[in-house]
Amino acid sequence: MYKVIRNFLFLFPPEAVHHFSMNVLKAICSIGFLQKFISAGFNPGNSQTSTKRFGLTFKNPVGLGAGFDKNALYLRELEALGFGFIEIGTVTPKPQPGNDQPRLFRLPKDKALINRMGFNNDGVKVVAERLHQWKNYQRSKKSENRVIIGGNIGKNKSTPNEEAWKDYEICFKALVDCVDYFVVNVSSPNTPGLRELQEKESLRKILSHLQIINKVQANAKPILLKIAPDLTEGQLDDVIDLAMEIKLDGLVVSNTTISREHLLTPSSTIKNIGAGGLSGKPVKDRSTRILQYIQNKTGGAIPLIGSGGIFTTEDAKEKINAGASLVQVWTGFIYEGPAIVKDICRSLNAH
Repeated sequence: MYKVIRNFLFLFPPEAVHHFSMNVLKAICSIGFLQKFISAGFNPGNSQTSTKRFGLTFKNPVGLGAGFDKNALYLRELEALGFGFIEIGTVTPKPQPGNDQPRLFRLPKDKALINRMGFNNDGVKVVAERLHQWKNYQRSKKSENRVIIGGNIGKNKSTPNEEAWKDYEICFKALVDCVDYFVVNVSSPNTPGLRELQEKESLRKILSHLQIINKVQANAKPILLKIAPDLTEGQLDDVIDLAMEIKLDGLVVSNTTISREHLLTPSSTIKNIGAGGLSGKPVKDRSTRILQYIQNKTGGAIPLIGSGGIFTTEDAKEKINAGASLVQVWTGFIYEGPAIVKDICRSLNAH
């Protein structure tokens, strides 16, 4: 059924379809009994795959990666679809419109997407207020089996790299009371110069500063780093050394790639699309190799979230076998549909 709906939706521009689909789901879930119907149909329920990491209990290990719900607009609806955790953002201190449209493109032959969104978001102040409202809603439900919320934070496009640490501090302080964990995003290819912050000393400045602020919080939050799949082995070693040195809580592996290797989509189409980060099936093997490399290098000392090309239970198991404790979907959610969490969790339970 979903494939029929997907084929119809794929006739229209991807970004418009994203907002349309989520707003339709939001309207449905605003009616109490329909929300229960959605939840009953797609939520994996009392899964045997409850996972503890970073001092948090995830009701299941399947999360939604950052970039899908940038502004924390659809948490109730995504919770109904069964996600164990949802990562909002990337959020920046000031609101920004992102790059010019069109900026999101489908590659159906490759089961992939290319995006150059550019950290479009409503700004941390607005997002924080929505998250506080979400927390109040969760308290009113008195649910012990709640969805975990991650805050993916970045810098504004106009902020020079030497002052980037200030943007991450602003976002951290604004969100620390309303998210369960943080992910520092220095690996998006769609903000000019951002990936330069993955160099060891730039990372040290940002992450060490956040660690200092975190330590004085009444309720310190886990801090993770999201890395690109395009890092060299030497750069990976630098990230690993730094993560171990400052006792980082974990890594998200990985963001989108700038590579265009081995695609089935005609090169002329790729050329017309232009710059952007590639996600989906073409990233799967690359991100899995990085997971395995970090796992082998550290002996499992750094907790890992696997992201990139997860469409099926087999894909999720591959990430877990490579060292991931948790997995995130995004492009797979678009191509496989709202049953993806339930399908993966059901199969994981069976093994």
